[in-house]
Amino acid sequence: MFPRCFMNRVWPRKPGKGLVAKSILAGVVFLAALAPALPQELRKLKPVTLRTFVPETISAAWRNYFEGLPDPAKIAERPGPNDIEGWRRIHAEYEAQRLETSARLAEQLGVKIVERTLGGVRVLDITPKGWKDDGRVLVYAHGGAYTLFTARSTLTSSATGAAFTSLRVISIDYTNPPKARWQAVTDEVVSVFKALAKQGVPMKKVAFYGDSAGGSLAAGSVLKMRDQGLALPAAVVLWSPWSDITETGDSYVTLRDSEPSYLYDTTLGPAAAAYADLKEQKHPYVSPVYGDFSKGFPPTLIQGGTRELFLSNFVRLYQAMDTAGVSVRLDLYEGMPHVFQNKLPDSPEAQLALKKMKLFLEEHLRD
Repeated sequence: MFPRCFMNRVWPRKPGKGLVAKSILAGVVFLAALAPALPQELRKLKPVTLRTFVPETISAAWRNYFEGLPDPAKIAERPGPNDIEGWRRIHAEYEAQRLETSARLAEQLGVKIVERTLGGVRVLDITPKGWKDDGRVLVYAHGGAYTLFTARSTLTSSATGAAFTSLRVISIDYTNPPKARWQAVTDEVVSVFKALAKQGVPMKKVAFYGDSAGGSLAAGSVLKMRDQGLALPAAVVLWSPWSDITETGDSYVTLRDSEPSYLYDTTLGPAAAAYADLKEQKHPYVSPVYGDFSKGFPPTLIQGGTRELFLSNFVRLYQAMDTAGVSVRLDLYEGMPHVFQNKLPDSPEAQLALKKMKLFLEEHLRD
């Protein structure tokens, strides 16, 4: 132990103002002298948030994408769950933003689009360039928190799916809530599958895929079909499924700032309430993570990114299926955002995911 007199000499208990000022000045001079030796990158460091962080582990295309994102604008307040007119106005606004992009992409991909009705439900019948009918069909349910978008404004997913898999895609134009609630929406999906079966299309040649809310709708509707004793599709592919519409799970908290467009309080919660009453939001047809998969379910591929608010949804759905004995694969991508496959389809990450989807479908849609 140092003698007290020595301690007092070196570290006075009550230093005078002059000594404090000299110490501060000495520190400033020292840092100024050190600054030229610091790496240039360290001197440019700015505060990093989960929203602005861009990982080095993703492709250049995605680094440019994230760095170019503007600060999130204030999101318009969502209507009440029964405000049909209010939701219609928001739906029209978002629809207008997406239609031109979707139409342009469909033209670039060279897909053919025909409007049809199956089982009383509007659909788009999409066939890729050079398509030859081999009887195989890929049914698609679009995302948009159930309340937004149509089959036309989501061609970025359906036309991409058709072009990359070389399959005929039937995109379901289901009725957006709250004009229809989950019971009616899932019935519409089931009606499309019944119509395909009535046309003589065997379910062993049919697969089902959906993204975001459409992924949850796909999984929930297949559970409903199973419980009704109907033949099930041969395979299911889910892109970033919103498989629990309640705010339940680790990533709803830990990744809440990763994607500002998907905030539960301002966007997702009101949409969930428009789709299903609070007491019904954990029904397996609404939130499939709560389903009993031990009674049977088609082979399933779940794809998503590690940057997503819904990450816990993917993991929990995978575990629910896997522990029940379902043939299921969880295919996660480093640093990817929500439904990345249709945002930058030419990026290495999206190309790999689409390739895996194609191989998965080829594996299960056999003659």
